[in-house]
Amino acid sequence: MDCVCWPPGRRWHLEKNTSCSGSRGICASYVTQMADDQGCVEEQGVGNSANEDSVDAKPDRSSFVPFLLSKKKKNVSEQSIKTTRDRVPTYQYNMNFEKMGKCIIINNKNFDKVTGMGVRNGTDKDAEALFKCFQSLGFDVIVHNDCSCAKMRDVLKKASEEDHTNAACFACILLSHGEENLIYGKDGVTPIKDLTAHFRGDRCKTLLEKPKLFFIQACRGTELDDGIQADSGPINDTDANPRYKIPVEADFLFAYSTVPGYYSWRSPGRGSWFVQALCSILEEHGKDLEIMQILTRVNDRVARHFESQSDDPCFHEKKQIPCVVSMLTKELYFNH
Repeated sequence: MDCVCWPPGRRWHLEKNTSCSGSRGICASYVTQMADDQGCVEEQGVGNSANEDSVDAKPDRSSFVPFLLSKKKKNVSEQSIKTTRDRVPTYQYNMNFEKMGKCIIINNKNFDKVTGMGVRNGTDKDAEALFKCFQSLGFDVIVHNDCSCAKMRDVLKKASEEDHTNAACFACILLSHGEENLIYGKDGVTPIKDLTAHFRGDRCKTLLEKPKLFFIQACRGTELDDGIQADSGPINDTDANPRYKIPVEADFLFAYSTVPGYYSWRSPGRGSWFVQALCSILEEHGKDLEIMQILTRVNDRVARHFESQSDDPCFHEKKQIPCVVSMLTKELYFNH
């Protein structure tokens, strides 16, 4: 059965779900008992096909009986589902476009006093390295410095309204202070979702089924990773464009500098650990490895090659591990 869910003076700085129905002979009390027994609307219920999907949610009994009595109406939706499932899949994103696409870098270094956030020394190193790196991959790179929350939203909204028909993908890099699910503008904080949602499939049609990449260098909390000593060890579409639906949140990738709840580290002299590793791996393998292979190597480099150095014992010898959240539906190679 297929069920799917619904519903510091330191060397290093930190970034911060009543009655019978009559002639059909289906009794509401029986349906209620059945729903209680099932726990969710199951595929094997009365009159249900074994091919029907269900949701892991508390059943809505007010609509359960009408659902059973209207099975004849499901043929149309079954046909559309069949069309979607019968598509022959392509396993790589099509990069055969006139342009690789746009890359927007938002580099926030200085913050208004009211925010309580300090200067992010070293972030200009990150921005410069990222500019060169993504430009070498074929992106048209634009850098915006010290943006307010409104400015960040405006920049990305305008980018989502552009015509990306001739572009293979889109990338955005956020360099700032942060908290879990939040990113700082120079004047305050805004939900990351408010920035990325402009590129959903139902809002940015010219990027539909194209990869939308977000790289986020920011803290996601205030926890510190002490690390643990480990023993050393060995080191093409083939269908004729049928009609089908795409989830609006599909084809996004979020590469965070750290896992939820933790600090993210940055060196004033060399830049952040995550960006150093990302640029290094992209320079070495950006055009021959798939994006998840690239980011896996970034994870490994940050985990193994970096450790904080501080005069404060509380912040000394700390570790970090990046985090990738992918809704990509195909493999992505920057071989434009």
